[in-house]
Amino acid sequence: MRIDERLTSEQPSFSFEFFPPKTDEGERNLGRALAELSRLGPTFVSVTYGAAGSTTQKRKTVDIVKHLKRDYGMEAMAHFTCVGATVDELREMLDLMRDAGIENVLALRGDPPQGQAEWRPTEGGLSYSRELIELVRTEYDFAIGAACFPEVHIHAKDAESDLRYLKEKVDAGARFLITQLFFDNAAYYDFVARARDIGIDVPIIPGIMPITDVGQIKRITGMCGATIPVELLRELELRADQPGAVSDLGVAHATLQCADLLANGAPGIHFYTLNRSPATRAILSALRILAPWRRAVHA
Repeated sequence: MRIDERLTSEQPSFSFEFFPPKTDEGERNLGRALAELSRLGPTFVSVTYGAAGSTTQKRKTVDIVKHLKRDYGMEAMAHFTCVGATVDELREMLDLMRDAGIENVLALRGDPPQGQAEWRPTEGGLSYSRELIELVRTEYDFAIGAACFPEVHIHAKDAESDLRYLKEKVDAGARFLITQLFFDNAAYYDFVARARDIGIDVPIIPGIMPITDVGQIKRITGMCGATIPVELLRELELRADQPGAVSDLGVAHATLQCADLLANGAPGIHFYTLNRSPATRAILSALRILAPWRRAVHA
């Protein structure tokens, strides 16, 4: 079923992001996470795209999405980027997804390959996610999602130009948006308000990453430009040598963050799971008990 249709429900959506593993241990981690998180009945799940790798690695995304749909009964979405492919090669992958019964695509420009500081389009390829969205919308019948950035894309000139470009993606055919991770809800609320002001009217799903490792979250935020509030970072660093205490704080913070978002009208939560289940399971279970959306102040 198309994700844009699933998002019309009055109940909030809960979704999970996974990535294709590269090692045997990674395969086992993903298997455990899928077994445990599938029981929570997510609205949908997504699988990231090995855009900088070989064709085999790229096809692994499609294989995992097929596996999630067939063996776990979960509606799954494939991430899809412009990186390292000509337009003809992009069409080949889209044909493969369509023929595999995939109905949903998250269309992204993609990050520069490892070791490449600046984005450079592939000869005969595309330069912008808007172009990729236009290709998908014009030639295929996928429900198209896109990414957005409450704290501004790391390569954007400024917040205003970033938002204008997001409007172009929506006008090109994106039917729902998923935000980059963030830890201060004020950034999300301000972003949504500015997006609505310029006519972006599609669902904007907040992306949440529960913190379970101090070093890991510093690396991730350093790469994507997200910020960790000073008070939260201080408390995390005080516990840096106590992994269990870091995870406890991370789960507590994410639970409070999600509850506030849902109480204030967010359409759902997209969890960046890092192919692990305990933190996401704890947060989502608590949210379903609390049901903060029942007192939502706006939609």
